[in-house]
Parts: sequence; C-alpha cells; structure tokens
Amino acid sequence: MTQIARITNLVDAMTLAEQVSLLSGADFWSLPAIERLNVPKLRVTDGPNGARGGGSLIGGVKSAAFPVGIALGATWNPDLLREIGGALAEEVKSKGAHVLLAPTVNIQRSQTNGRNFECYSEDPILTAELAISYITGLQAQGVAATIKHFVGNESEIERTSISSEIDERSLREVYLVPFEAAVKRANTWAVMSSYNRLGGIFTSEHAWLLNTVLRGDWGFDGVVMSDWFGSHSTVETVNAGLDLEMPGPTRDRGAKLIAAVEAGEVSAELVRERALNVLRLMARTGALEDHSEWAERADDRPEHRALIRRAGAEAAVLLKNDGVLPLVGGKLAVIGPNAKVAQIMGGGSAQLNAHYRVTPYDGLVAAGVAVEYAYGCDIGKFQPVLPGPLKMEMFFNRELAGQPAAVDELPEATGFWFGPLKGGVDAAHFSARISTRFEATATGVWRLGLRAAGLARVFVDGVDVVEAWQSWSRGTTFFEEGCDEVLADLPMLAGQSYDIVIEFASKASDTLAFSALAVGLGLPSGDAEIAEAVAVAARADVAVLFVGRDASWDTEGADLPGITLPGRQAELIAAVAAVNPNIVVVLQTGGPVEMPWLGEVAAVLQAWYPGQEAGNAIADVLLGTEPGGRLPQTFPARWSDGVTQTQDPEIYPGLDGRVRYEEGVFIGYRHADLIGVPPLFPFGFGLSYTRFELADLTVDGTEVSVTLRNVGDRSGSTVVQLYVTPVASAVARPARELKAFAKVALAAGAERRLVLGLTARDFAWFCVERRAWVVEAGRYGVEVGQSALDLPLKGVVTVAAAVLAV
Repeated sequence: MTQIARITNLVDAMTLAEQVSLLSGADFWSLPAIERLNVPKLRVTDGPNGARGGGSLIGGVKSAAFPVGIALGATWNPDLLREIGGALAEEVKSKGAHVLLAPTVNIQRSQTNGRNFECYSEDPILTAELAISYITGLQAQGVAATIKHFVGNESEIERTSISSEIDERSLREVYLVPFEAAVKRANTWAVMSSYNRLGGIFTSEHAWLLNTVLRGDWGFDGVVMSDWFGSHSTVETVNAGLDLEMPGPTRDRGAKLIAAVEAGEVSAELVRERALNVLRLMARTGALEDHSEWAERADDRPEHRALIRRAGAEAAVLLKNDGVLPLVGGKLAVIGPNAKVAQIMGGGSAQLNAHYRVTPYDGLVAAGVAVEYAYGCDIGKFQPVLPGPLKMEMFFNRELAGQPAAVDELPEATGFWFGPLKGGVDAAHFSARISTRFEATATGVWRLGLRAAGLARVFVDGVDVVEAWQSWSRGTTFFEEGCDEVLADLPMLAGQSYDIVIEFASKASDTLAFSALAVGLGLPSGDAEIAEAVAVAARADVAVLFVGRDASWDTEGADLPGITLPGRQAELIAAVAAVNPNIVVVLQTGGPVEMPWLGEVAAVLQAWYPGQEAGNAIADVLLGTEPGGRLPQTFPARWSDGVTQTQDPEIYPGLDGRVRYEEGVFIGYRHADLIGVPPLFPFGFGLSYTRFELADLTVDGTEVSVTLRNVGDRSGSTVVQLYVTPVASAVARPARELKAFAKVALAAGAERRLVLGLTARDFAWFCVERRAWVVEAGRYGVEVGQSALDLPLKGVVTVAAAVLAV
C-alpha cells in the first residue's frame, strides 16, 4: 500500500472527533494517540541550535549545543549546514521526537532584535541557501523541519500582538524568500506561523498567507502549526489554513471545533484535509510506526563534538588584524567577563541544557597556553542566579496554605514551569516556598534581583527585602510574561551565612501559559577590577579581551536597548589598550556592536555564540585555525545609521500595536547603499590568515566565471560573492543585491576557476498588480568580490523581458 493510500484510509476510518484530536497538542510537546486505530503520538522538540527534548527551558536531559543561527549564517557554507542538519536529526531521535522546531529564518531587519542571534542573515538569498541545506540534511534522516516564524517576526517588542505592516512587494522580495525556497526546493514538511499579526490579522489565521501564498502559490503540502499559544481562534484558524494548534491541551479546537462543524462554520471536509496533513507528516517522519515508549537520552557523540568545534571556528569572523594573530607565544593575558564564562547560546526557546561548556580560558589552557587572568567588569543584564541547592515546597493553592503537596530540590534559584509538576501540582495554579542558606564570599554591598512570571517576594533573615507581589507589573522578562527585575542592596559580611526564603505564586498569564522565577545575588564589580585588568595587561606581550553580551541580552522576548557593549566594557578596552598596544578583542554577541575603541586595538574577532565547544573553537582560531566566517549582517558605525533608527516610532519599535516596515526592500547593505553612509564593516566582510585575489571575469549568458587565487603563504578560505545591479526600472530597486556565492578553500599558491549561475528570477522584481515577477529588458551589471563593498570585478549581462509566475 502506498503512503498516500495508507493515510487516506486512516483518515477516512476516523470519526470527526478523532480527526479533530489530531489538530491540537495533547501536551506541550506531543499530539494525542488514537489507540482505536493504532495511531501513536507525534512528538516535537525545540530548537535551532540543538534538540532540547521534552523538558523545561531550564535543566532537563542534556543535549548537544550547536552554534546559533547567526554563527551558522557567518559560515556562508551550505555544505556545512547540511552536515549540521544531519547531526541534529540524530539529536532529535535521541530525544524520542520526530519533528524539530527549526530553522529560524526571519530576516535581520534591525540591529537590536533580541532574536537576531537565532536568524541567519539580513539577506534573503544567503538565508534561503543555508535553510535549504539545513532542512535537506535534517529531513534526509527522517526528521521534519519546521521553518519559522511565518512571517514578519523581526522584533521581540509586543511580539505576540503587534501588527507588522509590510507591503507585498517587500514580503515577496525579502521576508518570504527563505520560506518559499524551503517549500519549493527543500520540501520542508512543516511551517510554524509567527505570533504577530500581518496587516492586522494574526498570521495563524491569515488566509492569504497560509492558503493563497503558502499552499496555493508554492504548493505546500505539509503541516502548518501555530507558535506556542499563538493560535487565538477556532473557525478562523482552521478555515485560514492552520492545521495544528500548539501546545496542548487544546484551547480552541476539540469540542469547540466539533461544534463549529455541526454549526456549518467549518466544513467536515476541511477538518479531514487538516487531519490528513498531520497524518502525512507522521508518515514522512516514521511516527506512524513508532510505538515505543517515550524516552530521552543524553547522547554525547564524539563526532558531534568535533563538528561543533569545526563549525564554531568556521563561523568566527576576523574583523581586524594588525599582525598580532595568530598568537605565537609570549606572555598572554586573558581578560574580560566572557573569559571564564562559556557564552554558548542566546536566550529563549532555543536554549538547552548543554552536555558541557568550554570557556575561552579553558580552551587556551587546554591548548597548552600559559595565561594570566583578570575579570575586568560585569556583563549581565541581571544579577547572577543564586546558587543552590534550594528546597522547594509546593502547594496546591496560590496562598502557600496547608501542608506542602510536594517537596523538590532546585540546583539554583530559577525555574520555568508548565503542565503537571511533582506531586500532581499544576504549574498554572500553585504556590511555592523556596529556601536556602547563603554564605557571603566577600564583604560589601551585594545586590539582590527578582524577576517572575507570577507573584514573588524574597526574605533575608526573615526580612522582606524585595517583592514583586503587590507591586507586580508586566515587563520584558520571560517572553514578556514576567516583571522587570526588582533590585535591593544588601550589606553582607564575608563568611557570614544568611537565610534566604523565596515565596512564589502563579498568576493568570497574558498570552503564554507558564510560570517562571529567577532570583539573583551578586557583588557588583567596580574600579578595582578594571585596575587589576590593566595591571595584568601591562605585564603581558599580548592581551586578549573576551567581551560582548550574553543570553540575558540576546534573547527571545526582548529587544536590545542599543548596540553599545553593556556595562563598563568599552571603558575596560580603552584602559587596557592604553598600557598595551597588542590587544585582541574577542566579541561574543548575537549581532553588531558599536566599536569606538576600534582604532586602539590590534585585532578584533567576532566569535558569536558558537555552542558547547566555544572555548576550544575560539582558541583554535586565535592559535592559527583559519577564521572562516564572513559577516551575514552589516555592522553600522553607529546604531543611528540603522534602517529602523528614525524619528517615527511606528517604524521602530512600534506604536499603537503597529510596526511599519517603511523602508520596504532597503534593509541591511541595501540601506547602507541607499543612504551613502559607509558601515563600520560591510555585509560579507571578513579577513583571512592568507590573501586572496579575484581575476578574469567573464560573462556567458547567465553564467559568470572568475578565477580565485590564494596569493598568501598559507591555506585559507574566502567567500566569493556575486551581486546584480539593476537596469533603470519602473520601481525603486537596491543598488545591488546578492544573488550567488561560493565558499572556497585553497592551499597557498593555488587557484580555482569558479562558475556562478544566475536565473531569470535573479533579475526580477515583484509586481503586485500583475501578481508576478517582472524582468525588465536591458543590460544588468554583475559585480564580484569578497564583500558588499569589495567588488573589484564588474561585467554586464543582457537580459530579455519576462514575466515569471509566483
């Protein structure tokens, strides 16, 4: 029996109630089984840089942490993405799942989107090519990709309700491109709708987006699922094309959908079609044959360790090098808040409990390098989480009344709770008393911080020192469900112990149904720490500063307040550079930063968040492994140069529930070309440890050929980039657009002839009135080089007029 015949017979054997049951989750991570027909559960797992499994965002079974999206974007290497997709398929299977909620392909419209780290690029073509390979590698192993978030989720501000106002031409030419490629060329098996509205309509109930474009124009035959709690209706979502409401238990389907069918508001045939889509996904992933008990394994595979390390090095972008890199011995100072902390990933639903974390300090020491260390300054947005263990007493009510229903232990003072907890406690309706004894390691004024999606207060030695109970108000923490951090100063004495008790009570959520808590306690750094760093740097031949951000800044649920380095890091760099000219700055951020100190340092390496092998991958590059990355996002000299930095708040961050994409197709390097302000570092830029030259451009029809030569004294890699410049047009078009690229590695003295192909679509713009891609006849420019501002080879291709179907 063919797959189509099998699932057709199955869906026709189902009652209406059974078909409806497949259209919403049974719990947070799975669909219900239909035992009468021997249909098992379908299971899904987050996320783009690993497979977390069915646990909470905090803790859970350990998993491999791969480089984040922008790091993978920086590799410009589709072959590597295909390899990583295959590895992630193995990770998903180790968690007993069939579907991975990835990749994230939203476009980096601004420099401050909190989720930029999770996305590949500002450019739709680069994003599309990488997504295709990621999906192909994943699905070749029988694990479904879920490309997300469809569409217009380019900011984390009011993201569950805001309306993205994007004209159709910009949608078609920029924001829809990776999704279209994923459907047409990679045959992605699932798509996740975004939280936001598009033109005033939630994307989960947007008939034009889901039915007209996705299913009609592109021929998608997979499952469209909501983002978690991103479905808001019954009739509208089903009729508009949303197959699956997640998570469960259902809020809008189930009995409500059955009633809608009986009332004639939704047709029974449409319910059957939606259920058939789910069964097709189950057949494709092998879930229909998977009757095993759900089990998760922490498989720490050596081959995945090696792949993560290699990918981390290939993602690193060398932005400046005055000859100090690679490091060649001498006294080395290792300085900065990220030196002894492994910043391996961003925050939010992509985070997981990594098998291990290698710090840059440990990576260098493991490589045999003798170093002297200094901390320098703080980096965190919040106070460091209070360490445990902590005793957690849970109650069935919200008043901490009666005897505890269950007692648990927390490894640290943080929690993210949903569904049933220990002892049958419901995370949506419970309270808890969490207690520990803390010994101060130094005398000083410590700072206590509290943030909660729920009501909370903290007692120290019986005194209520900080509360978000009576005064709780919604802020930007915990996916905009939590309050902003509430702070209190606590004088403490070294060696003295303090009783700390946290009281917590769940509350009704605004959109996302969970409870969460974090209590931090730290002793802020000051002038003494910077002075120590200066002294250590003065004694060294070379000082390496590990600075940037962390997952409290680069996170789902909140945009950045700007692109300066947080805290006193810029001051730290300047102070250290004043005593030692051989300064290497290693940046770990999820996107661009301003660098007023750039002229004072000898080298800058952008290392992103490269996964669990972070310290080893960074040490590899510092010690001589080729820095294989090129910028997937433009680094402006100033935040004010960015496309969203206007005087109109509706353009960014949004106003009265709307964010208007006024710039149209002119984002990223296209915007830089338009305004004529050179960026700090252009799109596609990156240095090598060798030198490359391009020569001998020829254009034969739509094939562009060039010769690439390694003219340096060691092997290395670069990315050859081809941009198309338009003819005089009926519409405003970017000065140039990336249309093809090739990642190439060459030995010293070697050369290679490259052929980069173009298609008619590469010359087209989207005409909304004709609902087609229009190629205007004429002589188009082709420019080839190694960044958007380094395009030495130029040619011309003559193209005939054409109209291309969507």
